[in-house]
Amino acid sequence: MPAHRLLIYSHDSFGLGHLRRCRSIALALVERFPNLEARIVSGLPLVAEFGYHPRISLTLVPPVIKLKNGDYRARKAGQGLVDAIEERSRIICDTARAFEPDLFLVDKEPLGIRGEVRATLDELQRNGVPCVLGLRDVMDDPPRLVEEWQRKGAIEALDTAYDEIWIYGLPRIYEPLAGVPLAPHVRRKIVYTSYLYRNGIHMAAQPEGASERPYILVTPGGGGDGERLVDWVLDAIEHDPSLPHRIVIVSGPFMDGQSREAFASRVARLPQVEIITFTSDMEVLMKRASGIVAMGGYNTFCEILSFDRPALIVPRTVPRLEQFIRASRAAALGLVAMLPGDGDRNPERMAAALRRLPHQARPSSIVIPGLLDGHDAITARVSHWLGIAEPTRRLAEAAG
Repeated sequence: MPAHRLLIYSHDSFGLGHLRRCRSIALALVERFPNLEARIVSGLPLVAEFGYHPRISLTLVPPVIKLKNGDYRARKAGQGLVDAIEERSRIICDTARAFEPDLFLVDKEPLGIRGEVRATLDELQRNGVPCVLGLRDVMDDPPRLVEEWQRKGAIEALDTAYDEIWIYGLPRIYEPLAGVPLAPHVRRKIVYTSYLYRNGIHMAAQPEGASERPYILVTPGGGGDGERLVDWVLDAIEHDPSLPHRIVIVSGPFMDGQSREAFASRVARLPQVEIITFTSDMEVLMKRASGIVAMGGYNTFCEILSFDRPALIVPRTVPRLEQFIRASRAAALGLVAMLPGDGDRNPERMAAALRRLPHQARPSSIVIPGLLDGHDAITARVSHWLGIAEPTRRLAEAAG
């Protein structure tokens, strides 16, 4: 039986980003530590569609959907939100008791959805289990983040519930907690890990429906709010059908069904375009693309950097400024190009950007030391908290 256990909580109420980040971390750690077992608690029904390591197990809690206005509702018909949160909280606690972790990693939400992870944090803390909060490189516009975290009691939780705070980014690009009122001893808990390297070692073969010829990949992530991006790209191609590039669109599993059907009808009239709904091996498409058009979520940004693809980011600004802040900082550094996703969506502007994209400078043309060292830094911190030696050979290539 593995000597050490890592429990990861991923609330997953909207999109695929949280699970994909947690999966990347778990895969890298079990590859590096042969005596480590990881369990991911997730609210994403698609969790089992992704490939895992034999020493990574899953616990699914009842899914809760985050609506575009920021509210939540239970996905299960007839179940109220309060009941769903109570059931999720109970399952998380029961999982922690049965799994007996040596380290607990919470992704993004300090207390979970509606405080559902507080009881588990309290119990593990009483048992002497170190608890770590993992945050992406950008959270939101600082005033919005402060208001949200004060309302949720998250700022207090950073003080009382967590031994360490990992930020999966670099301060040179952004400091997500710079505007949050934290005591000096809480700030000393912060560790910038850098970004999480992906090279697709766990990738499968070419996803079904993907073109083997050169293509530009268009991805709105999970697709729950990606209609504007896909519509703008199709408008550009319809406006300028002489565009020389093939286009592969992955609409995402959470895109509205009517929108997806409408896009499929338009694509049927465009011979240079193909569209698929979902693939668990998005890394394959990214690695082979001659350019990527995306909204700029955290995982997509890591993959653009890792696979060194020319990228055009079209960020959303609602309900959070996260994507806009990340894209703006990356564009200012020369890592990507950016088109604002709100306001004027002129098809000529998008068509011109698509023409330029394959010839655009790659991210590697900008040298930022330690840009993709995230898994190495996390490995070092896990070694510290588990009281075990770091692997003698760091396997950055193991992070799929």
